[in-house]
Amino acid sequence: MTLDPVHVDGIAQLARRVTKEVDDQDHTDIAQEAFEEFLNPLLDRDGEIILEPLDELSRRQVAVDDVALTESPFPTQHGLDAGTINPTTFKNGLVIDVSQAAMAAVPSDIDLHRARTIVMTVHTNDDTIDVQDADWRMDDEGYARRRVLHAPRVDRYEQTVVHALALYRAESEHALDQTDVVDDLLILDGPIYPTGLLKWVERDPELKRLIIERSEFTDVIENYLELVEAFATRDVPLVGFVKNSSSKALTRELRRSVGAPWLNDEAFFRRVLERTDDDGDLRTDALTFTNWFRSRAGTDAVLSDETLSLDHSRTLDDEAYEVTFFVVYDPREDLVYRIESPHCVTRDEKTREQLTTQILAEVARERGPPLAVEKADELARIDREGKQTLRQRIETTFETSRQRSYNDKRWGPIEGMDIE
Repeated sequence: MTLDPVHVDGIAQLARRVTKEVDDQDHTDIAQEAFEEFLNPLLDRDGEIILEPLDELSRRQVAVDDVALTESPFPTQHGLDAGTINPTTFKNGLVIDVSQAAMAAVPSDIDLHRARTIVMTVHTNDDTIDVQDADWRMDDEGYARRRVLHAPRVDRYEQTVVHALALYRAESEHALDQTDVVDDLLILDGPIYPTGLLKWVERDPELKRLIIERSEFTDVIENYLELVEAFATRDVPLVGFVKNSSSKALTRELRRSVGAPWLNDEAFFRRVLERTDDDGDLRTDALTFTNWFRSRAGTDAVLSDETLSLDHSRTLDDEAYEVTFFVVYDPREDLVYRIESPHCVTRDEKTREQLTTQILAEVARERGPPLAVEKADELARIDREGKQTLRQRIETTFETSRQRSYNDKRWGPIEGMDIE
């Protein structure tokens, strides 16, 4: 049943009451003040620097039509992504997720596009079941490798655990396996580190214990450190293109200083980078972007402040692994993108400028993520039909069926899981 017109009008009246209490221009002014006065550098409660510009603090703009025609500083680009079927619970107590990772190249490389790394993770409370593979199994004439991992037993968060382990293990293993293929630039679809795992350290003692104590997860995190080291050794830039950032690390600190009214960091940077004309309408003729920042805020600090004690023997200095980023705003789509790279890459001013030019040109041309990322996303994505087929095959193999809930009847199987 839909809302009657009278109820729609009533809700609109409520919205108008809220609107009267919110001064949009005030939020813009506060954002500009916060950017100019508190990010150079940003300090936490203890007076420690958690964010600072790598170069001069600035907001810049570039005409969309002009930058779209800019020649790429990197002759070839590679993108990497991983997709999953999403966690599925079965009547026999198993919770399973399957992830496949793929790499794409611009210009295209058919053999590379065929390659896959596939990981199935399984959670069960049955002590008699041991499904983990000792090593990788090869498939598709050697183009694909697959493996089953037994997820650590937990009393809750079973779906979260199997999803994160499958996704990040597939992505990191495929990246390491294909490292030598990348000559000029690798762009991950998402952050440069497994943010979804690192958030566990802040949020819940049980999940934090898994990260610290279980090799299944420490191995995954060490894979990402090894990836940074591999690209630093080869002097090839590695970046992450973050399309949906839910980080609140900066806004939490800014709230102490300027009473930050924004929901998250993405909303703050949108306010900082928006441009309007004399009538207050959004201008869409240019991309706007910030300088590069060096960050130790929130999860960015987890791998640099020794919050996690890993056995991994680092081959670079500690600062080399730190997260650096800049932010791009595309007013045509009203979208904010965060572009990350390890400090070992962005220490060099020329490299920073090349990366900035590459990303701006790609966003201008594609009206979204770089082409290599879009191609990798298409290769790795498991569509609804594919997910259904895989679940049915698993049901047949395990002689069981998926555990359904009333929401499945009402809405159909829920697709998608929020993880970075």
